[in-house]
Amino acid sequence: MDETQVKEYLISHDQEFRKLAEEHKNFELRLQELHQKPHRNENDQFEETRLKKKKLAIKDQMQLIISRYQTQHTAR
Repeated sequence: MDETQVKEYLISHDQEFRKLAEEHKNFELRLQELHQKPHRNENDQFEETRLKKKKLAIKDQMQLIISRYQTQHTAR
């Protein structure tokens, strides 16, 4: 199973992974909204930085779950 298939499997079978994937998606959507603003102020820039950090932390958590799944299922 490649990583994309593992992600799809985990989204449908792992509640924690599904929640993280949804949060990651929401952060990405909010970042897109910020980038579309014609005039971004200091608060927008602060929010962008905060969202990027949170999004990266979530991605790291998701990657750990993927790695754990792959390790458990290739060791069989």
